[in-house]
Amino acid sequence: MSFAVLIHRADSIYADEPARHYQFPRQYLSRVQAAVGDWIVYYEPTKVLGTRGYNAIARLERVVPDPAAPGMHRALIVPGSYLQFPNPVPFVLEDGLAETGLLNAAGRLSGRAQAAVRPISPQDLDRIVELGLAEASPMLPRIGAAETPFELDEAQAPFLLEQARERIERLTSRVLRDRVFRRVVLGAYDARCAVTGLKLINGGGRAEVDAAHIRPVEHNGPDIASNGVALSGTAHWMFDRGLLGFTDDLEIVLSRHLNDRDAAAGLINRTGRLIGPTLQRDRPHPAFLAWHREHVFKV
Repeated sequence: MSFAVLIHRADSIYADEPARHYQFPRQYLSRVQAAVGDWIVYYEPTKVLGTRGYNAIARLERVVPDPAAPGMHRALIVPGSYLQFPNPVPFVLEDGLAETGLLNAAGRLSGRAQAAVRPISPQDLDRIVELGLAEASPMLPRIGAAETPFELDEAQAPFLLEQARERIERLTSRVLRDRVFRRVVLGAYDARCAVTGLKLINGGGRAEVDAAHIRPVEHNGPDIASNGVALSGTAHWMFDRGLLGFTDDLEIVLSRHLNDRDAAAGLINRTGRLIGPTLQRDRPHPAFLAWHREHVFKV
């Protein structure tokens, strides 16, 4: 097994769903197979407008032929392992390349940088993950005690991904994943409630808004921005209980089961639509919205 970098573009021509599977041609089969059972990092090329660089990590479960595309394969991601970085990591850092392994003997960029699938050293991946998850100024939860930020201090050992048990435990920790998900969603929504339109930060630096999963984790909902929505406490409570939902066009809808529908309608911003992320890829995905309407929303 070995770590790998998988290039994925937001405008990809391939049938990719990064949290579920990655489609690739036969020429990369051996490289992808070498990473089965281990972690991969997604990278978006610098030539993509608004590139996210190294933007997520996931664990590779297995590789199968693509039943819908002869000559193509799919790398299947371990469910629940995909984790988006709150801080996209650029290809070039202040002290050089994030992937030092792409330098040749002369210290120049090698042809390996053009490969859509390539191995990456544990040291390079360690650094990318640390930078991607670093939290210098945490946006604290709305209520409850503040959690320990994901950062290193002098008493801690370096975060080494090659230590298999620690790697799995840390990157699959629900505490870590909830915290990272919150940062990703609040970052996409600018810490603003998508229903009320309010952006409130209290005196302690806590955002008065929650990061809600549209399709819950316990029902195989991934920790990705498009499966999240920033909601104030009341809107979150209503959403989780099926009293509030969204259409595929992001119109806000209220359940007929509400006992005070007029008052609830007063919470909705004047557009009547979800105030969503500016980036299309971060907006609620229709598949997750449909799941919520089918399994949670009370018509």
